[in-house]
Amino acid sequence: MSHGFGWLIGAVVLAAGGGASMWWVTQSRSAVAPEAHLPVVADADPVDPPKKTEFATGGDAAGEVAGVKFDSDRALKYLKQLCDIGPRISASEGMKKQQELLEKHFKDLGATVTRQEFKAKQRSRKNPVEMANLIVTWHPDKNRRVVLTTHYDTRPIADQEALPGNWNKPFVSANDGTSGVALLMELGHHMKDLKSEFGVDFVFFDGEEYVFETPATGGGDKYFFGSEFFADEYAKAKDKRKFRYDAGLLFDLCAGKDAQLKVEQNSYTMAPKLVDQVWGVAKAVGAKSFKYEAGHEVLDDHIALNRAGIPTADVIDFDYPHWHKLSDTPDKISGEQMAEVAKVVTVWLQKIK
Repeated sequence: MSHGFGWLIGAVVLAAGGGASMWWVTQSRSAVAPEAHLPVVADADPVDPPKKTEFATGGDAAGEVAGVKFDSDRALKYLKQLCDIGPRISASEGMKKQQELLEKHFKDLGATVTRQEFKAKQRSRKNPVEMANLIVTWHPDKNRRVVLTTHYDTRPIADQEALPGNWNKPFVSANDGTSGVALLMELGHHMKDLKSEFGVDFVFFDGEEYVFETPATGGGDKYFFGSEFFADEYAKAKDKRKFRYDAGLLFDLCAGKDAQLKVEQNSYTMAPKLVDQVWGVAKAVGAKSFKYEAGHEVLDDHIALNRAGIPTADVIDFDYPHWHKLSDTPDKISGEQMAEVAKVVTVWLQKIK
């Protein structure tokens, strides 16, 4: 995960109804105060999201639909397997091992796996490197599709460690760049039989964390290589492709113990109806980690997708205390939390029309 901006102080609630139907913004969100687009209501209970949205069926947001039988223990085994590889920095041997593992995993489950390869040149590096997004396709015959995404590279430096001498020590980023992958690896067992009107693609973005010099240290390295390349290719193929993405969800830092999945502010600004829908399903199925409250304003892979016309929400806990620290290890991850996220997502996938 890259970085976030300010948050609201005090009792803050989101407006019900989702507001305008604009899916992206042209100005930098960092220049806009959070108060400019979320109302402040003192001493108020959080507003319930509406039960009917643009895509969902009317009535109960979950109805009689059940989530899949998500295997928390198996998901945690996948997470440990990935962390055991070690750091998975873009273009590294660790990343190559991970790519081979994921390709085999999803092909064995019956999915089509495509490498979307490209080169990227980081500002602080002398030479460009090879990167690859992995696209895992379920039910390719369906033209209306949903994209479930996460980044799968790990950051070269643990830049939130207090001592700069620790920044270059290897760290495995169990929640940041691994938990989303493990979540989708386990969901892969359930996708062929999931009843949804939409086809689903899992997309693993490369180059989200390929950052060596941060703004905090006076550096100007670029973020989001993979998601920006994916979004650009999607937009350029508008007149040729036979499918469209109606919506997307990004999973980032969402599997820590005691996670609090508040509404990321750019998600609400860019895709308000999608946010209402997903957090409405979360309320209906009793997913307590999903909080229909204003969270941080975060720059993440969902920004590029929204700008390409794919309404996308970031499912993220940006208050995770081990972010970009050596302590982001597998023991900080909750299998039950991954199962709760999976329940919300799979019920939502079955309800959307």
